[in-house]
Amino acid sequence: MSSEIQNLKKTLHASIDSTPEKVSIYFKTSPGSYAEHDSFMGVTVPVLRKIAKSFLYVTLEDLGLLIQSKINEERLLALIILAAKYKAGAIAQKEEIYQFYRANMRHINNWNLVDSSAHLIIGAHLFERDRDVLEELAASQNLWERRIAIVATWYFIRESDLEWTFKIAKLLLNDSHDLIHKAVGWMLREAGKKDEARLVSFLCDHAHQMPKTMLRYAIERLSKEQKIVIKNSAAAA
Repeated sequence: MSSEIQNLKKTLHASIDSTPEKVSIYFKTSPGSYAEHDSFMGVTVPVLRKIAKSFLYVTLEDLGLLIQSKINEERLLALIILAAKYKAGAIAQKEEIYQFYRANMRHINNWNLVDSSAHLIIGAHLFERDRDVLEELAASQNLWERRIAIVATWYFIRESDLEWTFKIAKLLLNDSHDLIHKAVGWMLREAGKKDEARLVSFLCDHAHQMPKTMLRYAIERLSKEQKIVIKNSAAAA
């Protein structure tokens, strides 16, 4: 382990500002649940982001060690640094970071890890490239890869490019996991901020297929009248 990573870990452990139980309350860590593998130390996201700014020089090799940690906050810190490196990097470095992310997706295995990085690295990298890999991820047996597929489109949404959000959402309509229902509904809601009419049209066509949680998230910002139209369309399907 390099001195840089030792210093980073020392800083991280000195920055515990909460109890592990208070942080982990947002995650299902009981046996058989999606986060049963995860451990928490009690460092909040704002503190992690502050620490990251002081360690942007850490190499990919060292981040490769950190991202394999059993501690959630250490993996999250690695991803925050990685996203910052991607944003600031030259084209060649961006490609290297993208490939690093792809190679380490097995360690990006909780919703906070996906949501803090997928759009900033996968989405950003694919914005002007072939996006077929998102369809592959959406078809994965791995929960987190499917969530990466839809959350990555958040970058496209921010650029007013909505096509792939609706495409990936359609592929995930029948997903069995609640965390996918929430992510798809969330991204549809974000897409609706850019083009509300398109969201309503999509929901009129597909609301009858959608799990309740997904639909609830997707319609959250719509008017009462729009919700009635969607409900009637679903009932008629």
